[in-house]
Amino acid sequence: MESSSFPTYSTTLLYSVAAVTAALFYVILFQRWRCRRGISLPPGPAGLPVVGSLPFLDPELHTYFARLARVYGPIFSLRLGGKLGVVISSPAIAREVLKDQRYDLRYLTLGPHIRQPRRSCCRARNRLRRGRHRLEPNGPTWRMLRRVCVREMLSPAGLDAVYGLRRREVRSTISHLYTRSGSPIDVGAQMFLTVMNVITSTLWGGTVEAADERSVVGREFRELVAEITDLLGRPNVSDFFPALARFDLQGIQKQMGVLLGRFDRIFADIIEQRRQQGAEKKDKDFLEFMLQLEAEGAIARPRSP
Repeated sequence: MESSSFPTYSTTLLYSVAAVTAALFYVILFQRWRCRRGISLPPGPAGLPVVGSLPFLDPELHTYFARLARVYGPIFSLRLGGKLGVVISSPAIAREVLKDQRYDLRYLTLGPHIRQPRRSCCRARNRLRRGRHRLEPNGPTWRMLRRVCVREMLSPAGLDAVYGLRRREVRSTISHLYTRSGSPIDVGAQMFLTVMNVITSTLWGGTVEAADERSVVGREFRELVAEITDLLGRPNVSDFFPALARFDLQGIQKQMGVLLGRFDRIFADIIEQRRQQGAEKKDKDFLEFMLQLEAEGAIARPRSP
């Protein structure tokens, strides 16, 4: 009886494997047809079914891209799992894409896969696009925020307004280096800390005046930035196979949610502290400019996610 059932089991297994294989190839061919229909893609390596060029990636991506550029030219396409990317290796072409008005606004207009987080390819990055972390598409709000950034942060008057805050952090670094005279110093780490301190001082340095409190906030901010950068830099299965994103196989989405919750607490505490200081505050920072715009009704207060 066992011998008679064995051929039936083998036949069923064979048919099942054949059906799965046929369905897989159908999906692959349909994806390629859909992606290439009406789209003129630059040349690039064909890659393997399903995984594309993932198995051939070099840990040093810049050298890998340089080798591909020598073969396919300054613009080439690259399929990584279920995602298609276009790599530009020519500085002249990259400058045209980034600066030419025919292209710059095109890339600032976010597609539906970004505006609708459930359909995005990276669930960890989706956390940056929800609620208070949402990326604004090109429109009146985005243009207003760009004007604020250029006018208040990057203009000569804006930079002069926070000159004292920048000078304070640079002097603090010099004083620290002086106390370490004769001892080994990690210059790279010190420069990173200095840059981060200057950035945080520009953002809210005029609000958090106490040196001890500013040091604690700055240290937590740096730790969060380092952890988020590490998460965003990790190879994520969800980046290459969006169908698996809902399962969060590596737990990156969950970790990102925890980190951004800590970010929210830092910002909420600092904003509340600035509100309590009222108009008596003399030193201005970027937070002061944003709260002033909110008071004038130029921007809306973000809702809690």
